[in-house]
Amino acid sequence: MEATDVAGVGRLPKSYLVRTELERILDQLTEGDPVPSERDLAVRFEVARETVRQALRDLLVEGRIRRQGRGTVVSRPKMVQPMQLRSYTEGALAYGRVPGRILVNWEDVPADADTARDLEVPVGVSVMHLERVLLADGERIGLESTFMRLDRFGALRETYDPTTSLYRAMRELGVVFDHAIERIETVLASPREAGLLECSTALPLLLLHRRSVDTEGRPIERVRSLYRGDRIAFEARLVE
Repeated sequence: MEATDVAGVGRLPKSYLVRTELERILDQLTEGDPVPSERDLAVRFEVARETVRQALRDLLVEGRIRRQGRGTVVSRPKMVQPMQLRSYTEGALAYGRVPGRILVNWEDVPADADTARDLEVPVGVSVMHLERVLLADGERIGLESTFMRLDRFGALRETYDPTTSLYRAMRELGVVFDHAIERIETVLASPREAGLLECSTALPLLLLHRRSVDTEGRPIERVRSLYRGDRIAFEARLVE
């Protein structure tokens, strides 16, 4: 396989060409099917094994393939979450996946400047911090960190099961969501985050910041969520 010239781009690297051919192969396979070995692909495409390895790394990061034992298989399609004001549980169920959560931390912490601004409390005042790993069919897909005012949601400590939907528990307290502002960016995982998400620190993550308010304009939550870019995607419905 030879690198080819593309107008306005120059010569495409061999790893990109191998990846393009690999994508065609993957399109003919289904979830769980084995991917040909590096050795077989190198012979097939007449390139070095390192070239094949780079193409496979790219597809691994994108979530097209995954490691299984000593081999590589085709991954299931990414879960798609609509950008709507609803809980992770509702989004996962709508996509046909079984949601779950693992409690990491549930503690009171002093509000930093950003948290104090979003929750409209003085800097340093104690707020509730709930940190959980999000699961889809048992796979670790995200890490969610939620901050709430103690004077409004402190009672959740007596009634709420942190492995279930927080939004449902809030609504049972009479909270009516009005809207939220959400910002999305990409980051790399810290060693701690990579450990909790069972991924590499080189894996791109989707970072979401959300601030929700109720129908009276009062702050409900400040949320920082990290999602594995190889297992989930987000979509929004845009209207004029």
